[in-house]
Amino acid sequence: METRPILVLLGLLATGAVVADTWTWTDDEGVVHYSDRPHPGAERIAIAEPNTSQSPARGRRSSNATSQDDDAADEGDAVRYNSLEIAAPGAEETLWNIEGTLSVSLSLSPALQPGHQVRVYFDGNPQIVSGTSFQLQNVYRGVHNLQAEVLDETGTMMIRSRTNRFYVQQSTVR
Repeated sequence: METRPILVLLGLLATGAVVADTWTWTDDEGVVHYSDRPHPGAERIAIAEPNTSQSPARGRRSSNATSQDDDAADEGDAVRYNSLEIAAPGAEETLWNIEGTLSVSLSLSPALQPGHQVRVYFDGNPQIVSGTSFQLQNVYRGVHNLQAEVLDETGTMMIRSRTNRFYVQQSTVR
């Protein structure tokens, strides 16, 4: 048996429930009740349609758009980053014998935009780095924390990663 007609029928029934009548009444103790079923002494009430709207599709404009509208739209086209994560080193990862040089890789979506900068906090100390793949020097044995954030042209933070804690171990020679 094909399930499509059943799904269509269920959809139509669900639609009917959404636009069903609403009833209200007050009981002997003064408590107001609302229901989708009539009750003795209940009166039917009209529920207004919910307010809904759709945002205009990006890039679509009416033919009579002015340059002022264009300027406002350009300001609204600012990039918003969806995610920023430290891909390497991984959280709680143990790194062995890195000789003081830590390779870092960030995962940023969408990609870093022109004019934006990445600032990392290595053990709480901030520094601007170039791009989403870079190296940090003087990273020796111990527990370390790394966090990253993206700054726009004005220096405003746009997105920040979680802090990754990682460990550096160094083999000893006997």
